[in-house]
Amino acid sequence: MHNIHQPDVIFGLDPLWFAGALFVFTYAMILTERLNRAIVSLTMACLMILGGVLTQEAAFQGVDFNTLGLLTGMMIIVGITKDSGVFQYLAIWSAKRVNADPWGILITLVLVTAILSALLDNVTTVLLIAPVTLLITDALKVSAYPYLFAEIFASNIGGTATLIGDPPNIMIGSAVGLSFNDFLFNLAPLSLIVLPLTLIPIYLIWGRKLVADPQSRQQVMNYREADAITDPRLLKQSMFVLALVMAGFILAHDIGQQPATIAMFGAAVLLILISLPLSSSEQSKRVHKAFCEVEWTTIFFFIGLFIVVYGVETTGLLEMLAHQVLDLTGGDKSTTAIAILWVSAVASAVVDNIPFVATMIPLIENMAVTFGGSDELMPLWWSLALGSCLGGNGSLVGASANLIVAGFAERAGQPIRFLPFMLMAFPLMLMSILVSSFYVYLRYF
Repeated sequence: MHNIHQPDVIFGLDPLWFAGALFVFTYAMILTERLNRAIVSLTMACLMILGGVLTQEAAFQGVDFNTLGLLTGMMIIVGITKDSGVFQYLAIWSAKRVNADPWGILITLVLVTAILSALLDNVTTVLLIAPVTLLITDALKVSAYPYLFAEIFASNIGGTATLIGDPPNIMIGSAVGLSFNDFLFNLAPLSLIVLPLTLIPIYLIWGRKLVADPQSRQQVMNYREADAITDPRLLKQSMFVLALVMAGFILAHDIGQQPATIAMFGAAVLLILISLPLSSSEQSKRVHKAFCEVEWTTIFFFIGLFIVVYGVETTGLLEMLAHQVLDLTGGDKSTTAIAILWVSAVASAVVDNIPFVATMIPLIENMAVTFGGSDELMPLWWSLALGSCLGGNGSLVGASANLIVAGFAERAGQPIRFLPFMLMAFPLMLMSILVSSFYVYLRYF
């Protein structure tokens, strides 16, 4: 627990109760979605300072700038890269590799979605793959639903595999000091198991009924993937920078750099490359456009949330909760890890996993003394990452990527309804958590 100062809370209120009430109110407001979540978190963060729980200086110390830098840098890189058309190229190219066979296309689109979600971020991936999927399924005259359903799962499973794939992993990696390679070695093997397992029920329910006539398949084969590349020069520049950034992530530990520095440097290099041939005014427009690709709502939501959770942490409330959890699990590490995995998964299916993970991080840190030091907490961190990322598959609101796919489906006249989706998705999500439980237990205990 960090004690920056002795809180002098407004009206002489108990800091623990005041901060706890603000925290609960923050969650309640986020759940109701009556106000934009960034507005909610920033308002509550300011009240945490104005109420006297934190000073402004202390509040800034609660903000994880490594998470913010990594997110912002990758958003700029991906936002510029997508203008090259490379995502659409990959989707069409992969569809043609399986001769436009409907089930084969589903598998290839799932693989493309999972790999891109692991290497970039899952929200951008589905934002670009979903429209191409609708184009292909329309040409094949088959329902888009199984494809979009499978892509939602692929985006969250792929995002689980790496440090940069999903915001919860970025937050955990930054708080604990875990590298890109740590996530790759510990979580990617499980993603490789869960993804094919998830495809089995999808095949049994929809896959074997997916049939397209020869004319429709020929129409897909007539698509020219090369036409999707709108800017070959930008494609080369983007691929160069992405390769540079990936190498930086892999070597981060050896070169002694944090992921935020690597991502921001990659964004800066890409901005230089695309700006060099332009005039001063054109450069300004290009840079402005690139910065507009950053999801500022998410960034400000993070800033407010970090301060709210830090305020609660300084009062000792999370330490008390950590002891309660340990009492429930009898202080047994394996039981605690499995409990964190399941609770994270179910919670992430029904509420936003970002505030949940922000709360769980200091709570788990408070367990270090019980388990013999911070190094002993590693199974708990992997359980939190797996539960919060895979749990996002449990419902349409479980992850931002899910809602983006649902939005495209609705506009295409093939809506993905909340309840029917959950009836199919929640059991599949539970299956992935069951597999994860065995994985965590066998690998770490």
